[in-house]
Amino acid sequence: MSSDSDHQCPVDGAVDQQEMIPSKKNAVLVDGVVLNGPTTDAKAGEKFVEEACRLIMEEVVLKATDVNEKVCEWRPPEQLKQLLDLEMRDSGEPPHRLLELCRDVIRYSVKTNHPRFFNQLYAGLDYYSLVARFMTEALNPSVYTYEVSPVFLLVEEAVLKKMIEFIGWKEGDGIFNPGGSVSNMYAMNLARYKYCPDIKEKGLSGSPRLILFTSAECHYSMKKAASFLGIGTENVCFVETDGRGKMIPEELEKQVWQARKEGAAPFLVCATSGTTVLGAFDPLDEIADICERHGLWLHVDASWGGSALMSRKHRKLLHGIHRADSVAWNPHKMLMAGIQCCALLVKDKSDLLKKCYCAKASYLFQQDKFYDVSYDTGDKSIQCSRRPDAFKFWMTWKALGTSGLEERVNRALALSRYLVDEIKKREGFKLLLEPEYANICFWYIPPSLREMEEGPEFWAKLNLVAPAIKERMMKKGSLMLGYQPHRGKVNFFRQVVISPQVSREDMDFLLDEIDLLGKDM
Repeated sequence: MSSDSDHQCPVDGAVDQQEMIPSKKNAVLVDGVVLNGPTTDAKAGEKFVEEACRLIMEEVVLKATDVNEKVCEWRPPEQLKQLLDLEMRDSGEPPHRLLELCRDVIRYSVKTNHPRFFNQLYAGLDYYSLVARFMTEALNPSVYTYEVSPVFLLVEEAVLKKMIEFIGWKEGDGIFNPGGSVSNMYAMNLARYKYCPDIKEKGLSGSPRLILFTSAECHYSMKKAASFLGIGTENVCFVETDGRGKMIPEELEKQVWQARKEGAAPFLVCATSGTTVLGAFDPLDEIADICERHGLWLHVDASWGGSALMSRKHRKLLHGIHRADSVAWNPHKMLMAGIQCCALLVKDKSDLLKKCYCAKASYLFQQDKFYDVSYDTGDKSIQCSRRPDAFKFWMTWKALGTSGLEERVNRALALSRYLVDEIKKREGFKLLLEPEYANICFWYIPPSLREMEEGPEFWAKLNLVAPAIKERMMKKGSLMLGYQPHRGKVNFFRQVVISPQVSREDMDFLLDEIDLLGKDM
């Protein structure tokens, strides 16, 4: 007679390993296909992954901070098409050829991890975020239900909660989205749903003429969102800004009263904390006062400037942000969580996000599951499949701690201050304005123009300088720096400091290289 221990049931989650080993069966023919085990060569695949990872480590990670490497290996489009062998063929290609293609892709791609890549509002390499990305690519999760993404849903919840604390809210809601532009669109639609909930089901036909207000310096995604949502770009009122690019509150209130006088229905104000070009921060407290008086939803696009909240020294730039109804914040910018990592944060805790966006798909969001279905947060999103972007930021935050993230912000702004001081000392360099964030906007004036009077001819010639220097620097591969015209100002450079791999010497090199490339103009 056997003892009780011989017949013990396995605990929850425990499975007899023997039960999991499939028994070998004879081949069968189905629709002309022989079925007999997997067709993938796992050993060959594993070897390819191992060799490709070694290539990535050698050619990307180890060279990421090497200033002796080129930032880019410029080739014009038609030439690059020939170099890359883009054709897809009937037969697959061998692993050694695929590794050659990988090497070519790396060679001809822009090295955004390079210390001298200053072209966009993202740069540098965060090693912890990179490992997180490797993990999520290998696991290939989709963050909509707890049953298929238990860890990443809990991570997202924890990160959102912490970000909400830094905004200054006691509670709130949120979701990670594929870009700050999408976060802004979410906020616009959420504000509209709050104002006119019937639009979700009945559409726009019976709705009033909705009007929203935003800064003349706002991100272009506001116009795109208004177009996409059927609000119409003509119903986006652009509020004038002062000389530093900040929204003028008095002008905002004038436009709100004017819209009401015309019979329109104002419903949203979008302020900006960290404009794309000038790095301006709108006066949030004064704007919030106007929104409260008129019953308007206040959204703050802090996609770029939100990371200043991590710094006790610089968070005053966003004074009053706790009064917002929603905030867009992109950790993939200043905090280097890796593209893309963008959160929409909402003060509301009444499930407004879910009410606005839910479709109650019964094949995903069954209400009779064996666990707490409140963790199935995917119905708050307009997406179905969704990447675990919060995990990258979580890994970086765990590695550096809040103090490390704060140091990252403080150092970037200190380097910006150093560059501004150097620009003021150097002949041929001229600031557009004194910056308050990491956007340093300046002209380079070549020797041939330094004695010319600042009239129409001077500005016409200066307008040609930045594009010509940009062409030379990219063909040389020495650095990448953005330029643009802006609101009546001719082309100027916009330097943005983000990466902790950037040194004071890189700031000096930037100015030296521009002078070297442009002194014969």
